Amino acid sequence: MNQSAIIRRLLCQFLTVVLLLVPPVLRGGTEPLDNSKETPPPIEKSWCETPSALEIRVGIPGWLAGLSGESGARGIASDVDVSFDELVHHLTHFPIALMGSVRYHRWEFLADGLYEEVGASASLPGLLFTTANVHIKTALVEGFLGYRLINCDKAYLSIFAGARYNYENVNIGILDNGDARLPLLRELAGLPKRLTASGSIDWVDPVLGAHGKVKLWKAVSLFAQGDVGGFDANGDSAFEVRREGRTIVRHPVSAEDWSYQVQGGLEIQLTRRIVSQIGWRYLKYNYRNEGFTNKTELNGPALNTLITF
Repeated sequence: MNQSAIIRRLLCQFLTVVLLLVPPVLRGGTEPLDNSKETPPPIEKSWCETPSALEIRVGIPGWLAGLSGESGARGIASDVDVSFDELVHHLTHFPIALMGSVRYHRWEFLADGLYEEVGASASLPGLLFTTANVHIKTALVEGFLGYRLINCDKAYLSIFAGARYNYENVNIGILDNGDARLPLLRELAGLPKRLTASGSIDWVDPVLGAHGKVKLWKAVSLFAQGDVGGFDANGDSAFEVRREGRTIVRHPVSAEDWSYQVQGGLEIQLTRRIVSQIGWRYLKYNYRNEGFTNKTELNGPALNTLITF
């Protein structure tokens, strides 16, 4: 190889090295670029974010609960049917209702109460085929301890156990239609001459249930709750007064103690602190003990306003 060929080869190698080294130098040297000031990629939030550790809710529920079914005292039962749209015309006392809840992490305590008085005309089926004026006072107080199986900000599911205190006062004023059997009825049932059957009773039912909520869209959620109680815990003995032919007899019947409740609807977050619930609530009693009967339904729309802390 001659000298000119060697020079050309060295020149080509030198130019190659220069072409490889010059661009990094022009960019600020051969050190790697510092990307520490660039914006990091956004972190996706988990669908199940844990809510705050403590939450307190208090409010006044509005339950337009119609009353229907069979209720009575001293063995005399009457059929009552006052739908929720007729309730205002039959109320004899402004209903009182309260509700509240406290949650700490997954544990929660729920409570609510209701007092209502209704007066209406009713029939006495199977007895004298006559009518009566009925005045019913109903009260309940519930308290439950719950635990959240699912505890997310957008959805939760909780099971609970507790008790429901029930109070019922019934006053049946039997209209004297001139039936000759009415004196016998008074004597058998221990009624005064003014033909009234009245009495009151209270009892406590054990209750098991579940409730939950799931967010549908922004400030709107769907909530639901259901429970069953009683389990024949207060069942003893019972009787009712019946007409058999031309006579009236006291007939033994089976004692019962069950209750069922379901409610649900939409929850709307009006402000950061105020929540409104619009839905329906249904409570069914199936209670019979001694001469007292309470096989009634409380059924109607519910509007609850709650303040959250």
